[in-house]
Amino acid sequence: MQSIEVSKDPTVQYLLRLGDTCLVLSQRLSEWCGHGPVLEEDIAMANMALDLLGQARGVLARAGERERRGHDEDQLAYLRDERDYVSATIAELPRGDFAFTVLRNAIMATWLELMWQRLQASSDDKLAAVAAKAVKEARYHQQHAADWVVRLGDGTDESAARLRAALDALWPYTRELFDADEVDEHAARSGLGPAWSELREPWMAQMQALFTAASLDMPAEPKFRSDGKRGSHSEHMGFVLADLQYLQRAYPGGTW
Repeated sequence: MQSIEVSKDPTVQYLLRLGDTCLVLSQRLSEWCGHGPVLEEDIAMANMALDLLGQARGVLARAGERERRGHDEDQLAYLRDERDYVSATIAELPRGDFAFTVLRNAIMATWLELMWQRLQASSDDKLAAVAAKAVKEARYHQQHAADWVVRLGDGTDESAARLRAALDALWPYTRELFDADEVDEHAARSGLGPAWSELREPWMAQMQALFTAASLDMPAEPKFRSDGKRGSHSEHMGFVLADLQYLQRAYPGGTW
């Protein structure tokens, strides 16, 4: 099926950045379904993936409405080319081991909780409604992931080593979560939502507290800059989309 083209309007792009990040992270987290270390965690991660998918649906649906080109959340999820996705790169990284997953969940859930808190005051009433529900889910995700980070960091030598390795791999990608540009500036001016840079200080404070509890050292400011939020993705994104888009591409317009 032919790909769709999406508007470069900053309002639409701001919404897509958030919706795409939730969508791609949901896809990665769903890969644990049937592979969790224990049954309870298998179910918990599947449920969190579904929460993220619901958040993505709400934001992508609103992006389609604001775009006014007739694109619904399904078309935006399944029918764009790779460079038209504007998710944060950290979301597309391979799932890794359990330590990698729970640390990424802690990083992203903390960020998302801060984002949803602020979006409850959005000038867009529909986005504010999505945020009011999503902030409760993100709070649970953060608490769940943080509990595991502390347990692994303060556990065995192997669990602590795996957690440190996960931090080394993930930390360089966190800088992108706080890069601001003209899309963020437009959102802040219009009241649509905060510039991503506004979340950095409270996020860093929460990460510092978590790392202290988990016996982790706070890494230095990363120099590496990923740019998925502007459509420049890692080599992993194509594989994510191949799985995500397969059915809709193979059977256009197919429904259950």
